[in-house]
Amino acid sequence: MNQDKESPHAISRRTFLGHAAAASALGALPLKASASSYTRSVGANDRIRIGQIGCGQRGFVTHQRYVKQHAEGENLQVVAVCDPYKPAREKAAANVKDYSGKSPKQFSTYRDMLEMKDLDAVMIASPDHVHTLHLEAVAKAGKHCYAEKPLGIEFDALKRAVDAAKEAKIIVQVGTQQRTEPSNVGVQQVIETGILGHLSRVEQVRNGAEPYWYKRVDPTVRKEDLDWDEFTNGRTDKPFDPVLYTGWYGYYEFCQGPVPQWGSHYIDLVHYLTGLSIPKTCNCHGGTYTWKDDYNFTAPDQIDAIWSYPEDTVVTYATNFGNSSGNRTRLLGEKGTLELERRGTAIYTAEGGINRDGSIRGKNEVEDIKRPDHFQNWFQALRGNAEPHAPLEAGYRHAVATIMAQMSYESGRRSRYHADSRKITLD
Repeated sequence: MNQDKESPHAISRRTFLGHAAAASALGALPLKASASSYTRSVGANDRIRIGQIGCGQRGFVTHQRYVKQHAEGENLQVVAVCDPYKPAREKAAANVKDYSGKSPKQFSTYRDMLEMKDLDAVMIASPDHVHTLHLEAVAKAGKHCYAEKPLGIEFDALKRAVDAAKEAKIIVQVGTQQRTEPSNVGVQQVIETGILGHLSRVEQVRNGAEPYWYKRVDPTVRKEDLDWDEFTNGRTDKPFDPVLYTGWYGYYEFCQGPVPQWGSHYIDLVHYLTGLSIPKTCNCHGGTYTWKDDYNFTAPDQIDAIWSYPEDTVVTYATNFGNSSGNRTRLLGEKGTLELERRGTAIYTAEGGINRDGSIRGKNEVEDIKRPDHFQNWFQALRGNAEPHAPLEAGYRHAVATIMAQMSYESGRRSRYHADSRKITLD
């Protein structure tokens, strides 16, 4: 057992080193680029003209809700909506007309929307398999971007999209909004003090009674209402299938399941809280073991991923859709343990610490620290008044980690990231 005592700033030094490694992995992309380094910011009083790619539940319920909430205060206007499914884009357009009094243009393909001259920024809420396609196109069009997670599910496509955004110097906010939640901001500041000492392990178990993709299935979708080729983007040669379309979360060609979906939120939060860089290796196992039925879903309902980081920390993530109990998120340090409740309180104690030094006594609840919500932060960044809470490089880091897990799961082998060459190999 190591009895050496680290200074209260030990975690801060590791945070700095982790950030430096992440920047190196992105080709020296600065972690906090100044507003003046971006291609252009929207004027202080100018209206921010927004286009929406993807008008499903995330785009309609979440993105549009926050645009509406901040439309007056931040001077926003949705000028275009895009979705290959006609009823979705019509519903989104009607919603914009209802609260703003102005009808946005409607498009079935992002290509046509990006030809618009009066467009400043684009919000991407499309399915996982086209996130990088849309981000790269938005960047090449010179539009600022809010991009949902996971930022990418294929490594080469991820690198192309990130490099395009970097070259265009657009302002990117990635949709890992847990960085903005008050409880997590408070936890980050507690951890940065070094009070937990070196973190040997961070773990999350997130279980459920049923895979989340079941509630999405709608067999009533009509072929004539959907541009099937625009949706699939070549990922399958299967003919139109309303279940394959609406249940895409559960089909591996479009989404690889809990790790890139739920796990991307978690691994990004770990990076934010701890300052860890990018994993060295990952082992991931699982399969479809419980939910076997006529839908023939191929995304795993059981998954376990283990990442090893160069900062001598192990990070684990597990999902079980066969039993909903056992959910937890814990950070295990040499001086104590911190437990997070999802969107709730965080408690840290000296429990389990092998090098307890008396700095933690009893149960300590972390105080919330409020700041602008994730969307408002991006709107403010577009005017040069803030830095994005989840910038491009943060998206790259979580996507690399989840792609490593995906590659290990598919191959049954350990994946390994090479920061100097930006490559992932299998041992």
